[in-house]
Amino acid sequence: MVSKNQIKLITSLQQKKYRIEHQLFIAEGVKVIQELLESNFVLEHLFETEAIFEQVSISQKTAIKEQDMKRISALSSASSCLAIFKIPAAAKINTKGLIVALDDIRDPGNLGTIIRLCDWFGVTQLLCSHETVDVYNPKVIQASMGSITRVKVNYVDLKDYISQSPLPVFGTFMDGKNLYKETLPKEGILILGNEANGISAELEKSIKNRIAIPRFGDMQKTESLNVATATAIFLSEFRR
Repeated sequence: MVSKNQIKLITSLQQKKYRIEHQLFIAEGVKVIQELLESNFVLEHLFETEAIFEQVSISQKTAIKEQDMKRISALSSASSCLAIFKIPAAAKINTKGLIVALDDIRDPGNLGTIIRLCDWFGVTQLLCSHETVDVYNPKVIQASMGSITRVKVNYVDLKDYISQSPLPVFGTFMDGKNLYKETLPKEGILILGNEANGISAELEKSIKNRIAIPRFGDMQKTESLNVATATAIFLSEFRR
């Protein structure tokens, strides 16, 4: 069974300050946990309502009842398994290739989906502003569907970083140049901004290449695209 102290710890890890304090995060669901177990992430402990992960030693896992899983789960519908992993030390930033940078992305589902998109399009480095949602938020981990194991995520001062990078920088704006008419390089930094406000005015000053996804509807009234949807389109075009 799961103890009161374990319940207290697990539920506290839904908050960033306790993840930082304990240097731990939670993951739920068979696919996500399996991906993490097969990576360099270090397992702290596993809780499961049925025997799923035979490769995990008995000392590192606990069988619990479904009602206890519901108590510790961060999901609206609890999975059959929940694991605690150690937060690894920040990896060295990869300064080459195509890099995605996020300026103040607040929705954990968006960040998780963007991590998954980076994985799909072979982008191994994702940079986030310090205001962007924590990558170890349970909803981010869930939405990434295991891609967090293959995409390096670093938090940096984006303005300082791009000012020192030799790579061309592309910012996504509503009034930018037509994405489909631009010649895009194999290497560069693609910046996407906040869901409501876009790229910050301070960062905008440092961006020379402004690109946009054109609207094709006759009415031209759609205000914007979801940032994760936009990321998919931009990355597809860069890779094409």
